[in-house]
Amino acid sequence: MSASAPRILKIDASARTNGSVTRELTDELVTRLQQAAPGASVAVRDVAKGLPVIDETWIAANFTEDTARTDEQRAALALSDELVEELKAADTLVLGVPVHNFGIPASLKAWIDLVARARVTFKYTENGPVGLLEGKKAYVLLASGGTKIGSDVDFASGYLKHVLAFIGIHDVTFVSADQLMMDGSRKSTALSQIDQAVQAAA
Repeated sequence: MSASAPRILKIDASARTNGSVTRELTDELVTRLQQAAPGASVAVRDVAKGLPVIDETWIAANFTEDTARTDEQRAALALSDELVEELKAADTLVLGVPVHNFGIPASLKAWIDLVARARVTFKYTENGPVGLLEGKKAYVLLASGGTKIGSDVDFASGYLKHVLAFIGIHDVTFVSADQLMMDGSRKSTALSQIDQAVQAAA
């Protein structure tokens, strides 16, 4: 991590702004992280407000060498470049992830597609892909109505762990407020997990 004040990137993916458990959890964690590291800066990206899905123009631009890109191709990659720079600048990533139909929201998948870029956030080598965003810490805060996190039908947490490692982020802590429709106390459990995670990082 940076020797200066840590930089936190908070990403919210819940379509709800009121009553969202994941937004409550990300806010709580960021507050605790700032208390533990006075001076920490926070950038916020609300992907639920909408991100474009990658298309043929974007793919063609991405696979064109930078020096050969047209103005149109640079424009097609502009938002992706912005999102990548946000991620590169962060020491700590805080992801708020509601589980929709056993997986992640489409808006978060769109963000992943825009930041997981060959030669930018990962590269291919003779020994396979290597992530380029080493040295970062990530917290993934999940909430679900009925899906048990870590079960055979949880296609969110395992995917996110793999994707983060793919781009070089291996230090990942998961906090789960799962099966809330069955047990509302799970949110309190998640808040306790946040306390433990912050204490462990101190």
